[in-house]
Amino acid sequence: MTPQHKLLAIKLIHTIIWLVFVVAIFYVLYSGISGEITLYTWLAIAMVIGEGITLLAFNMFCPLTLMARKYSDSDKDNFDIFLPNWLAKYNKLIFTTIFLLGLVLVLFKTFNKSLITNS
Repeated sequence: MTPQHKLLAIKLIHTIIWLVFVVAIFYVLYSGISGEITLYTWLAIAMVIGEGITLLAFNMFCPLTLMARKYSDSDKDNFDIFLPNWLAKYNKLIFTTIFLLGLVLVLFKTFNKSLITNS
């Protein structure tokens, strides 16, 4: 397999994984807004927190980005993923903000519900 094919494979896998996390993040937000908090909400929260721990362990880089770096010397933010460059550049800021908003809403609704139930 050529380096270009390896980079293409990494970009494809990276994009699919990114999409799964974006769906999970928006599911957390939806759960927080709607109050429909289920096991899937908590699994999505755990998954995103796990990704955050992974990013911290790799100095805020996705391991796939580090793998892709072996096959590209591009200085673009989207060299390793099929996203517009502006979105790749601000990806962590945008989706961390959305996730934290959803998480706060989920926690508020969860604890507010238990306070009302215990009263």
